[in-house]
Amino acid sequence: MKKIIFLLLAFLALAKGNSQILDPVKWTTKIEKKSENNYVLTFNGVIENDWHMYSQFTPDGGPLPLEVIFKNQKGNFNLVGKAKEGKTTTAYNDVFGVNETFFVKNAQIQQEITLTNPKISKIDVALNYQVCKDACINLEKKFSFVIPSVSKTETETIKIDTSKIITTTSKPEEIKETVTAVSKAQNAHSKPEKQKGLWSIFFIAFFSGFAALLTPCVFPMIPMTVSFFTKQSKTRATGIANAIFYGLSIIFIYVALGMTITGIFGADALNVLSTGVLFNIIFFVVLVVFAFSFLGAFEIMLPNSWANKLDKQAGKTGIIAIFFMALVLAIVSFSCTGPIVGTLLVQAASQGGIAPIIGMLGFSSAIAIPFMLFAIFPTWLHSLPKSGGWMNSVKVSLGFLELALAFKFLSNADLVLQLHLLEREVFLAIWIAIFGTFSLYLLGKISMPHDSPLEHISVGRLSLGLVVLSFTIYMIPGLWGAPLKLINAFPPPMEYSESPLGFSGSGNNTSTAILPDGAKLGPHQIVVFNDYDKGLAYAKTVNKPIMLDFTGYACVNCRKMENNVWSDARVLSILKNDVVLISLYVDDKRDLPKNEQFISKTTGSDIETIGDKWADYMISKYKTNTQPLYVLTDLNGNSLNQITPTISYTGVDEYESWLKTGISKFKK
Repeated sequence: MKKIIFLLLAFLALAKGNSQILDPVKWTTKIEKKSENNYVLTFNGVIENDWHMYSQFTPDGGPLPLEVIFKNQKGNFNLVGKAKEGKTTTAYNDVFGVNETFFVKNAQIQQEITLTNPKISKIDVALNYQVCKDACINLEKKFSFVIPSVSKTETETIKIDTSKIITTTSKPEEIKETVTAVSKAQNAHSKPEKQKGLWSIFFIAFFSGFAALLTPCVFPMIPMTVSFFTKQSKTRATGIANAIFYGLSIIFIYVALGMTITGIFGADALNVLSTGVLFNIIFFVVLVVFAFSFLGAFEIMLPNSWANKLDKQAGKTGIIAIFFMALVLAIVSFSCTGPIVGTLLVQAASQGGIAPIIGMLGFSSAIAIPFMLFAIFPTWLHSLPKSGGWMNSVKVSLGFLELALAFKFLSNADLVLQLHLLEREVFLAIWIAIFGTFSLYLLGKISMPHDSPLEHISVGRLSLGLVVLSFTIYMIPGLWGAPLKLINAFPPPMEYSESPLGFSGSGNNTSTAILPDGAKLGPHQIVVFNDYDKGLAYAKTVNKPIMLDFTGYACVNCRKMENNVWSDARVLSILKNDVVLISLYVDDKRDLPKNEQFISKTTGSDIETIGDKWADYMISKYKTNTQPLYVLTDLNGNSLNQITPTISYTGVDEYESWLKTGISKFKK
């Protein structure tokens, strides 16, 4: 009886292993003739529920973006622009610190081409993409589009039979998800998160508008505007109507700016631009200029002639005059609002879509509402604080924040180029210097060019100064390797530093001087190998089991496991002391030597890169294509956990139990 039960368990485990080849996207394709030599290739993907596939516009430093690769392009056809995408969703990823763009439920990609070789009969294309849920999968799908032989005036749609397309994964008749379940809060992003991102943009812009309202360019104009409406309006009802129209005009002007930016560059073009190295550098320079302007080095102003011409129009009466008054406000206050508006547009650009419009709506609402309210209730003016030096302090404070934000964009460019000019310690040192100086300013120890003499500081300013000083002190341990979870999305990752151990390596017994051959320090300073053979040789030397970590540089759930599970004291102790960790990156794009490249016997795909090699090894040996994937093996490559040979995205308790079970089997 026991033997029967054991065989049943073994059969179930085998069946489970064979059903782990996941393929959450089902593709259909078509080719349409647009003109004599131009064709449009369309890929339509249906994505399973709760999964999401990353766009080609996902920024550098985030998950793996979609790639459209044309195999036989040279001498046969040219691409007309970049491939266009259907509806996508954008949401902030706190693991990578970027706004990632992805498809949910459906994905559409279209690429127009122009034939240059009339004899070509087909177009070979490959889609490389990443799709994630509780785990992530890197897939390659190959397609062949047959060129339709039709007359010059005829347009024909040719559909491709995708059942004959070669893929990098096996296709079981029924695809069942077998990765470990996690809470829905940790699942893939969904539509509500897109809305959450837009609401975040709105409120950040709203509070930025309120800050702009308190600057010396805008605040003094409130009583002037109220006085105008009081004198020009014959009745209270007319005054209220004019005030409301004035506020709506302010909102219209700024929202029109957001619409113009979106219209000129396209709904997602700004998002694409914001992910590039050049634009990150441009953003850095622009924000530094804005910051110096706020700090008092100079003023950024539009030509005075613009304001003078509009002021003449505003001097007239009627609705048109009120609109021109709002336009005068926007131009006259530009030296204070311009840098804030520019920064908001930069931030909204990384969100993509209608984010610039939403940002301008929030910003303008914060400025317009007080003008409307004080015009409707002029007696409230008596409760306003008097104009004075405090307004310049608000402006200078914004300058410090602009300066700190600028270095985030420079860091993005440095990370992409891998120049190591702005590593973690350097970035933190700059931020400590900026916020340390900011705290000294708030505490009255230093002053800026346009500040009024300060005899004493208010309790509010003292409180803000203490908050900024505390934040500065909080960042200092980061120079020695502290994780700084409050600002984890801003500085470069721990691995991108002068030393993974910090300046001194204190508090850790591991030293780079005693690392085994081929090893390095990985997450949480765990000794890790990226070369299987060297890791295996070391494991035999120390007689410890091997933990294979199939991971990816762009795998968000891999980072979550490392941050949330590996960091637990119980798990971390096991990974550091009881196993030899070998991390194999399935998205490593480095080419294999020509003599090591081959065609996979399992999938039929070309294995050309290091990542292809490890992905094929994972699929052929462990019958799965998901990351993260963890396997405990003995020194002969045999799995130590018989019932659950592999484990994926899971919690601390289950992960620890799985590790201990495998290790105890190794010690027997």
